[in-house]
Amino acid sequence: MSGTVYLVGAGPGAVELLTLRAARLLAEAEIVFHDALVPQAILALAPQAAKIAVGKRSGRHSTAQRFINKRLADAARKHRVVVRLKGGDPMLFGRAQEEIAYLRAQAIAVEVVPGVTAALAAAADLGVSLTQRGLARSVAFVTPRVGAGESVSTWLQTVLAADTAAIYMGAGEAASIGKALVAAGKSPSTPAVVIENASLDQARTVRGTLSELALLAAQLGDGPALIVLGEVLRNVASAAQPATLRTRRAR
Repeated sequence: MSGTVYLVGAGPGAVELLTLRAARLLAEAEIVFHDALVPQAILALAPQAAKIAVGKRSGRHSTAQRFINKRLADAARKHRVVVRLKGGDPMLFGRAQEEIAYLRAQAIAVEVVPGVTAALAAAADLGVSLTQRGLARSVAFVTPRVGAGESVSTWLQTVLAADTAAIYMGAGEAASIGKALVAAGKSPSTPAVVIENASLDQARTVRGTLSELALLAAQLGDGPALIVLGEVLRNVASAAQPATLRTRRAR
């Protein structure tokens, strides 16, 4: 058998934000390889599938990418529908290209199903457009994190050049990120928001300024968190307001 591997975006966590195609493929899947942060409510949409956790989280034991690649190819030779379920969107900070390249080299069919990325879920939760006429015409999605042997990230220059910036996988480095940006010339009073578990009922948001970034991040737990910077947040995060913590009300 030669099945198809579907790289499916699980979105930021809320089941309702899955695409219809993602939900259908989960219902059809015979085996699902999923990230660590995919909620059980989403995995429950694939009741008949074998579920294999292959997630990666900073500072914790994780599955090597080469092993994931081989598992996907082996599964496709046994199953018709193989789902590789990735948090957010597969094509943004998800190492999808490595899996696509490996599967194609093995003559395995592969398709991508987009998902809602965390920055867009955060904007929806905040009720703030990341682009605004006359104020913000550019948005940067960056991460300061680099793997061993990889080239240095250009996240700093990118954030400085953008009107609005969403910094992925950076909450644990909030102190160094804030210091680097201020040292490079970004105003300490730049509005900043850190949001944890965007889209979920347990989402929490802390707001303030770039100078307070380390303090903001320290108030959150160990859930997936995103840093957003920019003038579009001025009415949400003001230097005249103390950093505050908001817990999302249950729907």
